[in-house]
Amino acid sequence: MAEFKVAETFDSINGEGMKSGQLAFFVRFAGCNMNCTYCDTMWANEPENRDNRFRTMSTGEIYSEIKLSGIRNVTLTGGEPLIQPHIDELLDVLLEDERLTVEIETNGSVDLTPFIKPGRRRPVFTVDYKLPSSGNEILMRMSNFDLLEREDTVKFVASGRTDLERAATVIDAYDLPEKCHVLISPVYGQIQPLEIVDFMKENKLNGVGLQIQLHKLLWGAEAKGV
Repeated sequence: MAEFKVAETFDSINGEGMKSGQLAFFVRFAGCNMNCTYCDTMWANEPENRDNRFRTMSTGEIYSEIKLSGIRNVTLTGGEPLIQPHIDELLDVLLEDERLTVEIETNGSVDLTPFIKPGRRRPVFTVDYKLPSSGNEILMRMSNFDLLEREDTVKFVASGRTDLERAATVIDAYDLPEKCHVLISPVYGQIQPLEIVDFMKENKLNGVGLQIQLHKLLWGAEAKGV
């Protein structure tokens, strides 16, 4: 049975995405293939187990914790969950349980094709498109947009006007609101949400939503396990 490096597991409300405000069980994997300038989980991205920042869990142990929680919304996050070796084995187990809704928060650099399998229930993808201020836009895999469906989400995290303008360009070029949910979120402390609202009005961004990270409003920007 596969084993995974897990930075933390916890139950809380979903702080962002289309299930914002609903209960969710989170599995945060350790390790990422990016180093975004504004990353708020950098502590989980280090490749080495410094200060016991992750524990090793098997597929069965993860599934057991989820079921014991009694919560049906499951969010796999990171780090970057889709670069975890054997992540597809875990998906096989979770998606077989039809009582669970499985959301994968991915950074937009990993091809989604291998995780959409004929004969297997489809996970819900939240793709975090990295805008210029992240320093990682060059890694974005634009072909993933062709794989998205109505239940999926593309999230843009913006720190200023340049990011917002780039987000508008990508949204228009790929007609994203016709394919999936689209959200724009502020980099915490770098741009006011009202600036995003004004930009949305100015550019008539129909079908696009403003997203505020609810967990940061409730518990603060530095809290873990929430």
